[in-house]
Amino acid sequence: MRVDPAQKQAWERTSNSQNVFLKGSSALFDYKKLFDLTGKKALVVGAGSGIGEAAALGLAAHGAHVLLGDLNIEAAQKVADTIKSTGGSAEAIPFDMRDGDAVKKIFEGLTDLDVLVSTPAINVRKELLNMSEEEFDRVLTLNLKGTFRLITAAGRNMKARGKGSIIAFASIRALTVEPGQGVYAATKAGVLQMCRTLAAELGPHGVRVNAIGPGVVDTPLTAPIAANKDWYGAYAAKSALGRWAKPHEMAGAVVYLASDAGSFATGTLTIVDGGWTAVDGRFTPPL
Repeated sequence: MRVDPAQKQAWERTSNSQNVFLKGSSALFDYKKLFDLTGKKALVVGAGSGIGEAAALGLAAHGAHVLLGDLNIEAAQKVADTIKSTGGSAEAIPFDMRDGDAVKKIFEGLTDLDVLVSTPAINVRKELLNMSEEEFDRVLTLNLKGTFRLITAAGRNMKARGKGSIIAFASIRALTVEPGQGVYAATKAGVLQMCRTLAAELGPHGVRVNAIGPGVVDTPLTAPIAANKDWYGAYAAKSALGRWAKPHEMAGAVVYLASDAGSFATGTLTIVDGGWTAVDGRFTPPL
């Protein structure tokens, strides 16, 4: 039976000409390659530690060539060396997402980028009435404006190519708050809404945009909490799993959204919180 050329072209675009092959008149998906990132170029910003490091290691393990962007180039280089020591492909680059001109220049050289992962964020834990405008601006400049720079710069390049995956880390604080996290939560809600909007705008051009919402994860950002035994324990008890996450537990969501496994996922918030947002309240009643 003759295969319609237009139908074949649609199949090829959907699978990025990689994981679908034709047998007679049927399109068969190669499920073994669902998470295969061989030949893909990924940029992970904040790759020197924590969630960014885990994301870079996960993408590289599935075949991607990973650019590791970080303010701390020494830390990024150590992660790149780890990737290369296990047979992967990686390169460390200095990266400051607060510098608009520098970001623009970097992306001018990344016209072939397939995947962007944005992870950096800061927090100032204060009640809103005690928050200064300088502190407010500092959190917004990195968390919201910096993310805006990254996802729009990558989006322009990917739109021109007609494909790509943009992944930005939001937080469960995009959905639920606690005292002292008002500005941080506002930026994460903003990241989520920007990703949803960009997904709507770039979807017709073959580009997917998604956010990931981690719960409490052992990272440099949360180190002050982890140092407080009572605080650490309270956060652990809040999740259904009764513990904090390790950075590597965020890598699965990244690889899924970067790969053909997530080819129909866009405009989403993928929650990876150990059940934190599913469990109601801080008290378990007697049953």
